[in-house]
Amino acid sequence: MGYTHTGDADEALGASLRADEEPFPTRTDLSFPRRDHLRDEISVLERLFFPRCWNAGSLVEDGDALAETVERFGRLCYRGIAPYVEADPTPLVDELLDRLPDIRETLKRDVDAAYRGDPAAKSYVEVIRSYPSVQALVVHRVAHALYDVGAPEYARELAEYAKTETGIDVHPGATIGDYCFIDHGTGVVIGETATVGEWARIYQNVTLGALHFEEEEDEEHTLKKGYKRHPDIGAHVVIGAGSNVLGPVTVGDHVSIGANSWITEDVPDHTSVFVAEHPRQERKQND
Repeated sequence: MGYTHTGDADEALGASLRADEEPFPTRTDLSFPRRDHLRDEISVLERLFFPRCWNAGSLVEDGDALAETVERFGRLCYRGIAPYVEADPTPLVDELLDRLPDIRETLKRDVDAAYRGDPAAKSYVEVIRSYPSVQALVVHRVAHALYDVGAPEYARELAEYAKTETGIDVHPGATIGDYCFIDHGTGVVIGETATVGEWARIYQNVTLGALHFEEEEDEEHTLKKGYKRHPDIGAHVVIGAGSNVLGPVTVGDHVSIGANSWITEDVPDHTSVFVAEHPRQERKQND
């Protein structure tokens, strides 16, 4: 049995695409060098969400082509989910596709945050095509929807692929708020039960992880699953490079966490946390 899309996700996506205004690209005749992917889902998603940036500008006005592309993505998801479930995956795929227009609007806000949050950013097109934060969030926001509708294993497959491409490891169960920017990104890890508020800016080598693990009572050498073990990060939070926020702690709104900090306790709103005493650096002349 194959998948056939019967909803209106393509029409809603088309309306979203045609509504784009500067500084998002509005031309549909842009042409960029080809970029191949090992997973077809990623290249299809890029064309669905930002077709002008991925040599698919015709999708903006060609409703039939857009509908075919949505259906193609649906078939890829159907094939990816099917081995993990006993029932027909069609309802799960339908629900995912219905969410694509809203996911696209969220991703536009992520692009906006990356452009605003990086002095080196020159254009929205550059951000969309080359920033690992956007590449990781394109996959994560779809993977999170898959996780939410009941396809966590397939969601994890996509998340692991995004990690190999970007160096950013976000579990599909993590909840990431709007206007997220993961600057540089290499080495970032965000655990399954973590939540991140809107306008978060996270730098490289940051871990939002567990402090310790519980074991299942009746299963030897098996770690307990399905409980809260990762932090909750508020809105308008900056987390500096190399920082670790560990355990089910709460970091409030408008918090700044300096580089290489180690957080295992709650942090109240409007607080700065930083390493007070840095190791002393010495120099000597080489002979």
